[in-house]
Amino acid sequence: MKTRSKQLGASKSNLLSAVHVVRLVALLCGVCSLFDPGSAAAAPRSRPNLVFILIDDFGYADSGPYGAKDIRTPHMDRLAREGVRFTDFYANAPVCTPTRCGFITGRWQQRVGFEWAMGFTAEAFRRVDGRLVPEKDVHGLGLPTSVPTLPKLLKTAGYAAGAFGKWHLGYKDEYNPTKHGFDEYFGELLGHSDYYTHAYYDGTYALRDGMEPVRVEGYLTDLINRRAVEFVRKHAAEPFFLYVPHLAVHCPYQPPGRPLPSVTKENMYDGDRRTYAAMVEKVDEGLGMLLAELDRLDIADDTLVVLSSDNGGERYSDNAPLFHHKSTLWEGGIRVPCLMRWPARLPAGAVTHQVAITMDLTATFAAAAGVQPAADRPFDGIDLLPILTGAEPERERTFAWRINRMSRQQKAVRHGTWKYIQDGNVEMLFDLAADVGERRDLSFSHPDKFTELKRRLREWESEVDREPTDFLVR
Repeated sequence: MKTRSKQLGASKSNLLSAVHVVRLVALLCGVCSLFDPGSAAAAPRSRPNLVFILIDDFGYADSGPYGAKDIRTPHMDRLAREGVRFTDFYANAPVCTPTRCGFITGRWQQRVGFEWAMGFTAEAFRRVDGRLVPEKDVHGLGLPTSVPTLPKLLKTAGYAAGAFGKWHLGYKDEYNPTKHGFDEYFGELLGHSDYYTHAYYDGTYALRDGMEPVRVEGYLTDLINRRAVEFVRKHAAEPFFLYVPHLAVHCPYQPPGRPLPSVTKENMYDGDRRTYAAMVEKVDEGLGMLLAELDRLDIADDTLVVLSSDNGGERYSDNAPLFHHKSTLWEGGIRVPCLMRWPARLPAGAVTHQVAITMDLTATFAAAAGVQPAADRPFDGIDLLPILTGAEPERERTFAWRINRMSRQQKAVRHGTWKYIQDGNVEMLFDLAADVGERRDLSFSHPDKFTELKRRLREWESEVDREPTDFLVR
């Protein structure tokens, strides 16, 4: 049996001695497994299992580790207690599709053409003869299979890969998750669905098991939770990558046990805080199921588990102490919760102020698995493990975001603790270390910093727009 190492962060000496113990136990268990085929699942591995649970439209303050009082999240509480909680973690974008693209590719989503969520509010264009022309069928666009993805990369290292939940990177068969490196997929291809009938608001049926449309009864979050646990059980004897992008708590706001009314375009936003809380608690229940299965199979120490959100919360969520919500570039739209646990390597009960972003998880997973992206498609994110284990100091970093829609224009850049935001014709500067709620504009009192961040934003835009994309969703 392996020794659980929950106190690795106590000191460097403890860390080193624990590593020696883990290596010794790995050697002994490896020898034992030669004589006992049934011990394969319990033997420590050189490559950890990787689990990413992505909640949809999840509020910054809507879990126990981030201060929730009216939502019970005992399993998120456990994840924070046994791992690392981020205070300054960002989504790649303020809406669904581009953040998911950033994670799957490990690169800025602008390099593909996703600047907004695919759906009935999208402004879509396809490049024809070098020009972007309007595309009426947004469902006809998707992540090209020519784009390198994390599951494809992990498969070169022998990983089994499964995705269960919301895809939102293409509805057509050619964009199916199984075309992007996943061995198994079950979930919704579009941006939302009725949690009981599993249909889009206009009746489009997007529930798939692999490539096949499938009719299954049940509350969607429950179905996703069960399939995720089944995948872990099935692949316990090999390294696996499990991606669980929940539809919850995206509208429609339908709690467990209330199948009616069915979703329509008119009622899809109807709800209240209690309904939202019940939906969150179902996600937490699924996390508990996964953690229990990892414990039962004795592979928890060898599994890196991450939980985050694709953007800030909306409507019935609580983003305190941040300002605003999903679909904006204020902190409430892009700063999100993030919890990370890997008992064999990460300290327990730690809090990090390292500024990080969704696509860092891609680079972190790849590094943990011992694989690297193609030289001509390097990751835009970084491996966070050296920082979280104390091997490297925290880094000062620069992130930028852009909303370039006919109905709204926003840009933002964060460098260090400073943030510049342009909302329409208004430009502002904030020191987030002193003003996380973005209430005190310092652009006039710090003109040099204001000018510097605008320059960094221009440089970022120039770099990500360097090569034309085949399409644009904005």
